Formats: sequence, C-alpha cells, structure tokens
Amino acid sequence: MKKILSLLLAVAMLFSLAIPALAEEAEEETPVTPYTVPADVEGKIVILHTNDVHGAVENYAKVATLKKMFSDAGAEVLLVDAGDFSQGETYVSTSQGASAIELMNVAGYDMAAPGNHEFDYGYENLKELVKLAEFPILCANIVDEKGEPLFQTSLVTDTKIGKIGIFGLDTPETATKAHPAKIKGLTFLGGEELYECAQLNIKNLKDDGAEFIVCLSHLGIDDESAANGNRSIDMLAKVEGIDLLIDGHSHSTLEKMKEVTDGTGKVGDTVVTSTGTKIANVGVVIIDADKNITTENVPVEAITDTDETVAESAKAVVDAVNELYGQVFAKSEVALNGDKAPGNRTEETNLGDLITDAMVWQVTKDGGLDVDDDHVVAITNGGGIRAAIAAGDITRQDVNKVLPFGNTVATIYVTGTDLLEALEASTFCTPSAVGGFPQVSGINFTIDTAATFDAGENYEGTTYAQPKSIARVTIDSVNGKDFDANAKYAVITNDFVAAGGDTYYVFKNKNIVDTGVPLDEALMAFITEKLDGVVGETYAAPQGRITTKYVGLDAGKWYTAAAKNVIDKGLMSSTGNGFDADATVTRGTIVQVLYNMEGTPEVNNKMATFPDAQGKWYENAVRWAEQMGITQGNGTGAFNGEAVVTRAELVVFLNRYAEAKGNTVTAEVNVLDYADGENLTEWVIPAFEWAVGAKIITGKAGNLLAPGETATRAELAQILTNYTDFFAPAAQ
Repeated sequence: MKKILSLLLAVAMLFSLAIPALAEEAEEETPVTPYTVPADVEGKIVILHTNDVHGAVENYAKVATLKKMFSDAGAEVLLVDAGDFSQGETYVSTSQGASAIELMNVAGYDMAAPGNHEFDYGYENLKELVKLAEFPILCANIVDEKGEPLFQTSLVTDTKIGKIGIFGLDTPETATKAHPAKIKGLTFLGGEELYECAQLNIKNLKDDGAEFIVCLSHLGIDDESAANGNRSIDMLAKVEGIDLLIDGHSHSTLEKMKEVTDGTGKVGDTVVTSTGTKIANVGVVIIDADKNITTENVPVEAITDTDETVAESAKAVVDAVNELYGQVFAKSEVALNGDKAPGNRTEETNLGDLITDAMVWQVTKDGGLDVDDDHVVAITNGGGIRAAIAAGDITRQDVNKVLPFGNTVATIYVTGTDLLEALEASTFCTPSAVGGFPQVSGINFTIDTAATFDAGENYEGTTYAQPKSIARVTIDSVNGKDFDANAKYAVITNDFVAAGGDTYYVFKNKNIVDTGVPLDEALMAFITEKLDGVVGETYAAPQGRITTKYVGLDAGKWYTAAAKNVIDKGLMSSTGNGFDADATVTRGTIVQVLYNMEGTPEVNNKMATFPDAQGKWYENAVRWAEQMGITQGNGTGAFNGEAVVTRAELVVFLNRYAEAKGNTVTAEVNVLDYADGENLTEWVIPAFEWAVGAKIITGKAGNLLAPGETATRAELAQILTNYTDFFAPAAQ
C-alpha cells in the first residue's frame, strides 16, 4: 500500500496539470441477489474478465474477492482485462496509469490487452507500465517501423483442461484516437491485415500445442468501427479457430453482445462476451473438460465480500487524489452536459460551448494572432469531453474528469476550404455518434443528415474517409459574417486535433502554435477570470451554433423531400428519435402543425371547453383550433391530445383548416371509386372528396384510401407538402 501511495503522490505532484476523467453515472439502486459460485466448478477453468475500467479503482477489491471465491471452490482461475485500464478517473490518470497497474498487480491479474487509451500518455509511458506490470500485456496487431510487434503477442498456459492459447488485439482506431506524436512510428493493423494477423497467431498457438484459443480483444462493436471492418464481430466473420473472444472498447455488456449476434452470443463457433465499463460487472467464463463454455456478467454489487488488502490500496489512491483535487474553485448555476450520445458526439452541447469559448478566450486575451478577430474560431472533438458538471460547486477534479487527456490549447491557420472539409469529415455519420464530432465557437454551421456522405479514400494512416465533395455541411456564418472558402482562419483547438487526430487529418502538417496551457487549466481560468467564478444562465442550453437538420431521414425514401419541406417551413420538427417517419400522429400533433402553418398567432380565448389540454405543449394550438372551429373535441368534452388519429381524421382536420382559409376549390371526384371507398363513413366523404380533388391525397398501393389506418408522421409530412403546394398563394 505504501508503494502505491508514494508512487501516486510523486507522480501527481509532477503531473498535477494532467489528466483525470470518465464520469461515474449514478444509477438507481435496486436490490441485487448476492452472487454464489456454482457448486460444480471444481476441476474447471474459470476466466474472470474486465474491460474499460477507466479508473474505477474501488471495484478492484470485488474482482479480487471473486477470484478467491472461485479458487476456494476448486476452479483454476485466470483474471484478465481487455484494455483501457490506465486512463479515466483522476485516480489513475494523475499517475499516467501507474496506479492502475499497481492495483491490478495487487488484485492478481494474470494478463491484459492494451486499449487505445493506454496510448494517451505516449508509447514511452506505456513501455514503463509494461515493466511495472507483474502480468504480461498481450497484443499482436501493433508493430513498429520494422514490422515487429511492440508487445508479447500471445502465450500458452497449461491448465486442468489442457493447453489454452491466448493472444491480444487492440483497435486500429488507436491510430486516430491517440495523439499522433505519441504513437509516431507505430502501425495498428486493421481490416484485412488485422484478420491475417489474428489468423497467424491462432496458427502459431496451435502449433505450440494450444487446444483452446482465447482472444483478448479491444475492438468493440461500435457502428463507427464497421466501415473499415474493425469490429470484433467483423474480425470473427473472417477468422477461424477462436473459441472465446473477450471484448472491450465499445463498453458493451454481455446482453449487447448477444443482441448483435442474433441472441446467440456467438459468431460462427466463437463465443463472445464483454462486461460494459467501470467494473459495473465482472465477466465469468466457465470452461469444462469437454471445452463447453458458459458466460455470465456478475454485477459488482452482487459480490458482497471485499478483499481488504486491495480495498486499502485503492483507498490510499482515492484519498490522495481527492485531497489534491477536491478543492472548490467555482460554481455552476446550470447542469453542463457531458453525455456521449445524444450529447457531445452527436450534437452541440452547452458544455461544448463553454469549453470552446474558453479556448478562444485563452488564446485571444493577449492578442497576437495573424488574422482579424472575426476570422478566429475554435473546435474541439466531442470525444474528448468525458464527463458532465452538475449544478453547484465545481472542483478541479470535476474539470479534470471532463477533460482527462492532458491536451494543450493550440492554434493552426487554415483556409476556409480546409475548415469546411474538417467539419464534413467530422460529421460524416451524424446523427450517429463519432468521437470527432466538432464542438465549436465562432462558427454557425448546418448538418444535413439526410444527405449521403461522399466518402473517398481513407485519410493516410487513419480509419476515416476523406470527403470527395461537401454534401452534408454548410457553414452559415463565422462570427456573424459570411463564410469565405478562400479566406485564412485561425482555428483554436487542442494539440491532438491540431496534429490531425481523429477525423481532422486535413489539419495535419499545419504550423501548430502550441500555448502549452492544458485544456482543463484554460477552462478553469476562463470560469474564474472571465465568468467571475460562476457558470451562469448563458450556458443553460446550447447556443444554436450547430443546426442538425433532417435527423432520422434517409436519402431516397419516398417521404424525404416532403419531410425536408415541412421541417424547413417549421411545420414539423424531429422527435427524440429523429424524424421518426413511422411514428403515429396524435391529435395534439395535428393541431400544433396547423397552428404552425398559420404562423402561431396570439390566442386570447381561455379554452374552458377542453381543460385536459391546459398546460400541455399543444395548449395554444388547441385554443386557436377551437376558436377557428377546427376541433370540436372528442365528443366527451375533452380534447384528448395524446390519442392517435386515423388517416380519415387527419384529412378531416386539414379540410376544416382549408375551409377556414377559403381553400376549398378542387376538381370533382368520386371517392367511392377507390377499392375501399365503401369503407368511408358519411361524415368523412366530403373531406376525402376535397383532399383527393386537390391531389392532397392520391391513395396508397392497391387504389386504397385506407381511412381506418393510423396516420404516420411520414404521411402527415407528405399531405402537408401536397396541401401547401396546391394552395400556396392562399396559405402564405
């Protein structure tokens, strides 16, 4: 324990400006049944596994306890980790991972694979961690300039059930997720090279007598890894001979692994498993003499005993860091959003606004830039924002958790064309999450998510594609002025992005002016000096710098043009699930849409008729619709705004609005000629005659009006578009 404490204090003092980070998410406590070791494990192999611990050091004592429980029950136990153990909370980041290794030594780990975050402090630091570890760190797909592996690639261990061969893999995305200067000369094999590397290691292990093959994989199953085939499940589809894959990187639970494997928990003959993050669970794999495999995630709360030696060591680390970083220096009147998705990797956030404003302030407060102030912008990658800040007191540790990587504030000079390419490349999959998503200051831009990203070849040495054209992003203004593609702009960013990290390869090889000021220090100084120690209502919500249009729309769908039209006109907006085309339409939605079409005029009536609508988001729309004679309620004295409507009811609502506007001139038609015309009740026939005559409704496949079917948001968008096209002069 003394060794860990002295190590932590020494390194914390030396690197007091560096890194901490991942936020612990508070979860509602529910009773958990204490875990009991199965009665029949004697003579079996048990592999306990963790991944993406990210500094949750207090849980190592539970892991050690579980290992002892299985050993005491007669099992042969291996304890392994699948990467990202040295970065995260301040408890490991302040020592650049050394305290994590020391605690893993005490807890009894037998081996680990590196994750991408093991390179956050540079390869030279990682080599020191490898020396410090009393267990091997295995990785086969990271090679030096000569093509030689950096780490021990694999091992074979004799067990009660025969020889087990184990090899490690790290995500090829490390090439763009780690600071370029910190991994110079290293190659992270991906795609076909990854598959070939894995297959070769399997062969070598079997040649050495291995009867059972385990892969410790920090590949994950994130969607952003799919384009280059770098997910664990992509690799397994191309590689034969792995019996068990223990995964990390995507923070996926065992349940999620089963979900992406059609409920089987297997890809081909390979069993796959993972535990989530921060040791919320400990993975348990039991292998019997016949090589049968069972997998389980044991919630850490279910492990009721605690290894006191490990617990005391972890407490020494925690107490020392809390004393160093726990002082309050400011307060926030608002909660600052640290979520990933939806959040900093998908959209503008108030925390992203605060951080980028701080970056601009840090660089411009003393002047000296080579461009006018209106050509100065800031960008930071959303993946670098790792935690939230709650309303209330702010400590240095809170800020360190938000910005854990020790990056410094830097400036580069680029053309407007480069700036536009950077934004296009960094939003290629929006609204799906990507770590490169730009949080910005000084820029107002729009992302058209219904446009297809025009992917070219991957940027050299990265897993991200260069856009062949600009299809999704429009820069609306820069500091309130028109964007100029030919102009010179100062981009204030972090040294990782400035060096071309993540999706920002276009910034690579620019002349970097590094302030040397850590990003977390800049944020703290901005809050104390510029904001007088209080983050106020200015940052209560995102400030409208990024507009994400057409969320949830796919280019080429029959309703996409109509959906874009109604969104642009402000008639409809996205839901929490994007445009959500197949979602049903409610009575509240219809009156709100019609009210929007009218321009949301002021309404003075008190709406005594429909008290159930009072206080609802559509209250003003209902009051207006009642006044216009568009709604008469549901016949019971209530409006019933949450009730879904049929296509017939939708047409009736719109017809009443048209009559109020005088838009009733149509061609004469006989709606009874439709295949289901006989299903039209008398009260809806006039509305359908009007709608069909004005070509607002043309019917569905099979010559059907489908009056009784529930209306969808896609249908509403198309009907509104048809209406505004036909009655444009009168509807304006």
